[in-house]
Amino acid sequence: MTAVTKSRRQVRLSRKLGIALTPKAVRHFEKRPYPPGEHGRARRRTESDYAVRLREKQRLRAQYMLREKQLLKVYENARKHPGLTGEVMVEDLETRLDALVLRAGFGRTILQARQAVTHRHILVDGKIVDRPSFRVKPGQTIQVKPKSQTTTPFQVAAAGAHRDVLPTLPGYLEVNLEKLSATLTRKPKRAEVPVTCEVQLVVEFYAR
Repeated sequence: MTAVTKSRRQVRLSRKLGIALTPKAVRHFEKRPYPPGEHGRARRRTESDYAVRLREKQRLRAQYMLREKQLLKVYENARKHPGLTGEVMVEDLETRLDALVLRAGFGRTILQARQAVTHRHILVDGKIVDRPSFRVKPGQTIQVKPKSQTTTPFQVAAAGAHRDVLPTLPGYLEVNLEKLSATLTRKPKRAEVPVTCEVQLVVEFYAR
């Protein structure tokens, strides 16, 4: 699948879910603020409770680019921990290495951030980690490895080029863009995680 095809799929998925998953999708929303397809402009019929919950689950999946099996595992793990299950899910997902690479501004989209990890450009406490699902612990530092910092994509990131399309830097991250380094200072809290989702509906979807 080419980069252009992936981009188009993300735009179409964004319109279907009603959230912008990429900067390009934001521009398309401005032109076409309705779902894709020939009936996209038509007023949406009253949705069933199942459809509403399903859409919220798909929204969460899409924002972290997860497979269904991965999200289900996150839900099952969250149930075992104290606190509201939906909030625990998001707080756990936000410590994924690819998510933090994105939040830090080292990539423009979650796809770019994931590729940076899988292509072995990212260090955690000085060691290469190539698993996007790796959970970063408070106090750990992620950094683009020195050799990769000289490449154009990361030089663009170091100049702050992605900050205009990314959410405000969350309080649980300390970032030094010039050095392409970021430290997770504490566990994220759901209220400050820049994810659009009614997480309680996701919990209700799986608990049905």
